[in-house]
Amino acid sequence: MSKINDLIFNLCPTGVPFHRLGDIGTFYGGLSGKSKEDFKDGNAVFITYMNVYSNMELQTDVTDRVRVGDNEKQNTVQYGDVLFTGSSETPDECGMSSVLTTHTEEKLYLNSFCFGYRFADPDMLLPGFTKHLFRSSELRAQITRTASGVTRFNVSKKRMEDVTIPVPPVEVQREIVQILDNFTELTAELTAELTAELTARKKQYEYYRGELLSFDVDIPKKKLGDTCDMKAGKAIPSEMISTEASASNPIKCFGGNGIRGYVKEANQHGEYPLIGRQGALCGNVNYATGDFYATEHAVVVTSNGEYSQRFLYHLLTFMDLNQYKSAGAQPGLSVKNLMEISAPVPSLKIQDKIVKVLDNFEAICSDLNIGLPAEIEARKKQYEFYRDQLLTFVATGNTILTDRQTDRQTDRQTDR
Repeated sequence: MSKINDLIFNLCPTGVPFHRLGDIGTFYGGLSGKSKEDFKDGNAVFITYMNVYSNMELQTDVTDRVRVGDNEKQNTVQYGDVLFTGSSETPDECGMSSVLTTHTEEKLYLNSFCFGYRFADPDMLLPGFTKHLFRSSELRAQITRTASGVTRFNVSKKRMEDVTIPVPPVEVQREIVQILDNFTELTAELTAELTAELTARKKQYEYYRGELLSFDVDIPKKKLGDTCDMKAGKAIPSEMISTEASASNPIKCFGGNGIRGYVKEANQHGEYPLIGRQGALCGNVNYATGDFYATEHAVVVTSNGEYSQRFLYHLLTFMDLNQYKSAGAQPGLSVKNLMEISAPVPSLKIQDKIVKVLDNFEAICSDLNIGLPAEIEARKKQYEFYRDQLLTFVATGNTILTDRQTDRQTDRQTDR
């Protein structure tokens, strides 16, 4: 950062100038006059709302198309343009930005729920700089204040004209881009590496689970109804379930897809496999221990002694119970049908050996699964910190300078 400080001091010693968006560029709208039919067999590249919302740098290698006539008057996106989402359910998500940082030969058309901004002087700001700038905390705070609404919030382009941005010299911009792009590239590389590692471990676990649980014909098979007890939990009003654990609601509540939230009291105690019995993901298997609450969409499975509970969990997971779901708009699993499914019953000694192997693999996957988002979030926070630090400039005419600038000015005055 010392190089950036030196550049700022030498190129703009009184501070970096700030400008209103309304003074240095213009806003334009997305597509107009289009029907659903125009998006079925399009002839031109179409930039979707989610493309803008999700990407700091616009993705142009897309398959989204729209039909545009040869003589139609529609705005097109140009290199360096900043695109914004026009509305959202919360003001904090309004006006998310994306910048076209690459030159394209194809014309790009913007969806009607977004709008664009074009600088009057295309050389004023590097696109690589603006992609970071408009996602910075300071700019996001200004943009959020331009939104208004009740159930849905919309950005006012008129108010957006009053948003002010720093315009440092291109040399400063280039240095900042290099630093921040390095952060994002390292984060992307780390994410790819950790995701690949997690995928490999999961495949390894699934392979060994399949090998260990595919028994020879001499291992006896019995219906689950003969070896287990299966009973759905009890319904509970949604207002009694909190999203986070607290002193008043410390108990995990399991629904059809795993942990649904936290409640005041438990209706189960012990170690049990739980089968989700409702919804598209029915048949998924979780494992609950200690005090917990099972809703009517979670089937609590108890071995009669021929299975260990932990082995039963691995076995049920391997059996892909989702294949037995009923057809219909709301798929489900019948406890009665589940109890009719046959499964191998190896000795408890063999079960214990299998559990040790599979638990070790599952622990590795679990650690990676927890560590992956935590590591990515840490890298994201690191990037955001340095981004906001680098993009916090001293406005023109402001007498408040950094310590470094103050020292340098004192040195120069002394030299004179």
